[in-house]
Amino acid sequence: MESKQFVDQIAKACDDKRAEGIVILDMQEVSLMADYFLICDGSNERQVQAIAREVKDVADKEAIDVKRMEGFDQARWVLVDLGNVVCHIFHQDERHYYNLEKLWGDAPQLEVNL
Repeated sequence: MESKQFVDQIAKACDDKRAEGIVILDMQEVSLMADYFLICDGSNERQVQAIAREVKDVADKEAIDVKRMEGFDQARWVLVDLGNVVCHIFHQDERHYYNLEKLWGDAPQLEVNL
């Protein structure tokens, strides 16, 4: 599956779990880490974990390996590394603090197709 198609599918999964502020950054010309970053937030720890679980379930269904998942237990910032797509799921308080959109300001923001 193409990375863009997959990140759109992940965005839909996040939206299904009521994630807020879904942003997709095109990292292809900015970083070698991944093609896309998806950034979103949840209002509490339980919601952040539910979003992360849904992302993992979609990856499993598409036979895409989850290379790494970090921060799940604390649920303040869960990073899900899916290879070409890295999903950052924040607790809303942490998202404002880290402000990845500003940190990676050189990366074009894509339209989120839900």
